[in-house]
This record gives sequence, structure tokens and C-alpha cells, in this order.
Amino acid sequence: MASHGIEIKGLYKIFGSRPAGYIDQVRSGLSKAELNEKHGHVLGLKDINISMPAGSVTVVMGLSGSGKSTLIRHINRLIEPTVGEVIYDGTDICKMNQRDLREFRRQKTAMVFQKFALLPHRTVIENTVYGLDVQGMPRDESTKKALYWIERVGLAGFENHYPNQLSGGMQQRVGLARALANDADILLMDEAYSALDPLIRVDMQTVLLDLQSELKKTVVFITHDLDEALRLGDKIAILRDGQMIQQGTGQEIVLSPADDYIAAFVKEVNRGRVIKARTVMKPVADLPDGIRIAADETLESAAQRLTQAGRANAVVIDDDGSEIGMLDLDTIVTAMVTPAGTVSAVGTIQ
Repeated sequence: MASHGIEIKGLYKIFGSRPAGYIDQVRSGLSKAELNEKHGHVLGLKDINISMPAGSVTVVMGLSGSGKSTLIRHINRLIEPTVGEVIYDGTDICKMNQRDLREFRRQKTAMVFQKFALLPHRTVIENTVYGLDVQGMPRDESTKKALYWIERVGLAGFENHYPNQLSGGMQQRVGLARALANDADILLMDEAYSALDPLIRVDMQTVLLDLQSELKKTVVFITHDLDEALRLGDKIAILRDGQMIQQGTGQEIVLSPADDYIAAFVKEVNRGRVIKARTVMKPVADLPDGIRIAADETLESAAQRLTQAGRANAVVIDDDGSEIGMLDLDTIVTAMVTPAGTVSAVGTIQ
């Protein structure tokens, strides 16, 4: 289980021949467009501050060019920062020497890529043990570990197949097995499912969520797809032009978008799959014995259960089983169709 989160503090990245020379101007308000037009440098990231909690999935999302892939590559320092800190276990990764950085990459991080990045001349089992070979693990031990993860991702029986004999979804499962076999605390997933067909993509999301419920890795997942972000992310950070626009839980972002840009993102979201019962519940009232809804159950799930039970309302219970509110179908329907920014945190529609 991962025991440390990641703290990113004051991170800037400027691409060009003299990046450090323009930091003060960017801090003083020089825009990305001006930096490029006047000085021939590109602003990749500007003053990024984000906490990525241990054992949870942090999704970084944004459109093409927003800086999300640049950001994830700072965590294992595939890209050198211009200014800033990336803290893990009390150590600034940006200040590691080459030996410590190499060990950090080998032991603490694993990466899953959009294009799978499998070695075409190696079989599934040989691709899966690759990182363990780099670590110097004896082949008997690495093979045993690889076989375990190949089975866990649903590829038992395909150990001796080559990548070109597998579908895209199966190839991505190999990439995931390879990453998990390293037993790294940090799992970096850069647009890992973007190249997959929609149904396969949902299937792979389910695989990740099932594994994460057990493994509790510190996962950083990059995507441009809001539905994917909302399904996977314990926390979501949205970038635009290299800057952090908003971060929080999926529910916080859907209910209280920071600006029109975020509001446009969340406009078509199925709110019933995001909003939790505790957010729109009403004060506890006397109800006959019947259906109980968990406080963190989604409105979509609650509505399905109420409908199946032929009930108009239910009691909302907390993790310890205590009754903390009530929920009815009218409230659920209203919350699911009310525009973003108008559902309060205490259960009323404003």
C-alpha cells in the first residue's frame, strides 16, 4: 500500500533556450501568447500547486495543450522543471541526483502509456517482466510475479502471445500488468485508455477501479475526457494553458464550476452519477421501516433502488449506520436536472 502522497509546489515549466530568464516576467503576468510571440519560448506550466493524496486516484484533465502530460512527466522527472518542487516522502524529486533519481524511477514509479509501449519482439510474459529485469530480480521470481499480474488483469492463457496478436485492450492490459508487477507506490497513467474503443475503455476503467480498491496505489491519471475523470478520480485537477483552473472532487467541480470554461465542461454530465445522497438529503423525518440509502451512494443508484422498491423516499445512513437524513424522488429528480452551481451542500435547490 502506498504510504506517501505527492505534493507539487510552485511548479513552472518554460520551454526554450533561456527558460530561467523569463520566470520573473511570467510571474509578473506575461501571458503564454506574449512569451511565445515576443521571446520564442513556450509556457508549459505556470505556478502549479496540487496535493495528490496517498492511496487515491488523482485525475489531471484538460484539452490538448493544457499541460497535463507535461505535468505528469515532472513526477518522475522525465521533464526537468524550470522552477518548483515535487515532494515525495519528504524528498524533492527535482533535486535528486542521477543515482537517486534512477532508483526512484525503478522502485517507486511505474508508467502506463497511451500507445501501450510494448516491445514487439517480446511476448506478454517477457514484456511484463521487463521492469523486474531492469531491477535485477532473478528470473524465477520475476516470472512468478508476472504470471500473477497477467492473471489479475485477465490475460491468463496469453502469456506467450506477441503484442501484434492481441487487441488494443489486451495490449493495454499487458501495459498495466507490467506496471503493477513492479509493485511501485506511484502509478502514472498518461492518456492510458484514450486509444481504446469506448466499450473496451469502460472495461479497462473497471479493471483499474477493482484493482485500486485492493492495492491503494497513488495513481495519477491523465485524460481529456470528463466522464472518465469523474468515474476514476477521487480528486480532479483541471488545467488550461498550463494553469490550474480548478481542483476538487468530481462532485465539487460539477456543482460549483470555477468559471465558464469549467461550466462548459460539466454542462452535459450525467449529474445523477456524480452527486451523492448526502449532498441533497433533507433533515431526518419519521419514516416507516424500509429502504436505507448510504450517504455516499449516487443519486442515480438511489433512484433505481427507490423505483425497484416502489418507494417514494428513503432514510440516508452514514458509514456507522446512523440516520442522518432523508431522500425522496422529487429531490433526486430536481438535483439531477438543476443547472450547475445551484445545488447547495446542505440539500436545497437555490
